[in-house]
Amino acid sequence: MNVKQIYMDADALLEGHFKLSSGNHSQFYLQSAKVLEDPKTATLLATALAKQIKESGIKIDTVCAPALGGLIAGYALAQALDVRYIFAERVEGKMSIRRGFEVTKDERVLICEDIITTGGSAMEAGAVVESLGGEIVAVAALANRGFCARQSSDIERKANCKLPENIPFFALDDFTFEMYSPDECPLCKDGSEAIKPGSRGN
Repeated sequence: MNVKQIYMDADALLEGHFKLSSGNHSQFYLQSAKVLEDPKTATLLATALAKQIKESGIKIDTVCAPALGGLIAGYALAQALDVRYIFAERVEGKMSIRRGFEVTKDERVLICEDIITTGGSAMEAGAVVESLGGEIVAVAALANRGFCARQSSDIERKANCKLPENIPFFALDDFTFEMYSPDECPLCKDGSEAIKPGSRGN
């Protein structure tokens, strides 16, 4: 499966000048919502991701996705794995699990995002699951930005990866783009203004 081509065909691999959730800037941006607006494509990607997870032998009871970016990917993955699905959401800036969702003691939970950059949001959701008695057994995403080491890839873990080293991370492909702090961004120095197209921007 050529995941990069799927993103390109969906006009979801954007080129320009973007401000990322981390505050850094990049010339490229992955907009997974454009890929996942087609249910058939969402199913195709989730099925491929579920295959990796099933082959690992990890037992999973529930998929939990951080809103907003992980909602569709998480639901599609839960369907492909034939397990329960819940989501976490930010309330006044803090991740929480609401809407009647419950987590039982020792429930084995996989955290699913559309894209993992450093894994910060995934681990915020994971901390809520653990506070309710659940156990995080894996993390999954459609795409890996290359800061965290995933299964079946030779990319090494970077210092700013927030995913635990003892929990397996599954993704379909690696997308490694240069990122710059705002004061060192060559695009800014050329007079371009960064835009923020992600779920926390617009």
